Amino acid sequence: MQPDEPNRNGHHQTPAPIHHNWLYRRVVLPVLALLRMGASPEKLAWSIAAGLLIGINPILGSTTILCLALAFLFRLNVAASQLGNHIVYPLELILIIPFIRVASRIFHTAPMPLSANELLHDAREHPLDLSRQLWQWEWHAFLLWIAIAIIAIPVIALAITPVLRRLLGRVRAHKYPVIPGI
Repeated sequence: MQPDEPNRNGHHQTPAPIHHNWLYRRVVLPVLALLRMGASPEKLAWSIAAGLLIGINPILGSTTILCLALAFLFRLNVAASQLGNHIVYPLELILIIPFIRVASRIFHTAPMPLSANELLHDAREHPLDLSRQLWQWEWHAFLLWIAIAIIAIPVIALAITPVLRRLLGRVRAHKYPVIPGI
């Protein structure tokens, strides 16, 4: 009997298509593909952890280049690090102000005004001072992020390595289906 011919009951033997959520399609399947291509769970864990932390750094527009540079420097998996980087992009936008606020307290600099009127007034009256202050806030926020990343990357990598090892075992045992067309 052919797969699309009805059996004696009149039912088709073709299984219904599997619909997976966004997270599974955009995160799990790419990681499974990397495991299938021979990437080690340890290297993937470090690559993903680096991408996740690089993705939240407070310097807008720097994450992709920084991720590529670190992947090259430490011989990480570029695809896995970029996956981690792009997954947390919304967090980067959410965390910019908290990074700047905490860093200004740590480094004892003037707090950043959140009022648009104050910023516009300073931009009109003292543009060079405001530019210098903006750079100082960003620099201090970046230093704070580096301190957090140095601690968090190894912690995250060590935490997800066992998960990736189990996933690799399931991939080798063919317990994770390969979804055609994705």
